[in-house]
Amino acid sequence: MTTTTNAPEVHFGAMRKKIDLTLAEILPAPEADPGRLYEAMRYSVLAGGKRIRPVLAISSYRATGGKDDSIYRHACALELLHTYSLIHDDLPCMDDDDFRRGQPTLHRKFSEYIAVLAGDALHALAFEILAASGNTEVIREVSQAIGTEGMIGGQVRDVEAEGHDVELDAVEAIHRRKTAALIRASVKIGAMLAGAGKDVVSRLEQFGERLGLAFQIIDDVLDVEGDFAHLGKETGADSRLAKATYPKVIGVEKSRQEALRLVDEAKTILADFAQRDIFYELADYVVARKN
Repeated sequence: MTTTTNAPEVHFGAMRKKIDLTLAEILPAPEADPGRLYEAMRYSVLAGGKRIRPVLAISSYRATGGKDDSIYRHACALELLHTYSLIHDDLPCMDDDDFRRGQPTLHRKFSEYIAVLAGDALHALAFEILAASGNTEVIREVSQAIGTEGMIGGQVRDVEAEGHDVELDAVEAIHRRKTAALIRASVKIGAMLAGAGKDVVSRLEQFGERLGLAFQIIDDVLDVEGDFAHLGKETGADSRLAKATYPKVIGVEKSRQEALRLVDEAKTILADFAQRDIFYELADYVVARKN
């Protein structure tokens, strides 16, 4: 059985601080033109968050021999893509949320058109940064993770499933695309940028796939059991929208058990990996988190 811990909150504190500083540096200054768009981009990206995707990419890069601090910029591109997806998810035509990370959602604070364009601009900036890596396979990997076979395809399936009875395999398919794909890619590209061998990259990819699915299952559970103080957003949205979730299909307790099973499976994949401890801590954090 997995032993949960909140250690990464402390252990990865310095990494997250550097990620936040890097994000502040790569985002356009609000004094530039068009200032309102840049202000909106910074509003959403710098509002906080777990930074799990860049943390995973950096951890994977370091664990497979990467030394260059440029990894922070490339890893932050993943956070820009994640934030763009959240901005668009919150729109009235999607989940119609009023709060994100404890503050009004971007379309509530600014306007719907600014929210759409800020998301688009973050998407474009992310690929401008990734292109600077000079690694076309990394760009391809991330593109696929957020495209029709990944995050965007999952979002389509997610919206289309609202209000319908769904089987567990359909929920899993949505989660694997909508959330797990980018988390898997985050782990994978860190190793790719470090020049790791194919076997190592493949194993980290498999770890990331299971971790990403466990992450979304816990998100589903927190929407049922969490609160605004911890989550920074209203709970119960999944039920209100009749979303396809694990708790809806198998209940909260079995959902937690499935997340734990996936994390244990992910750990087993890296059992003989020399740098496994950092990934084990991240895996434990995913199932222990309260937000």
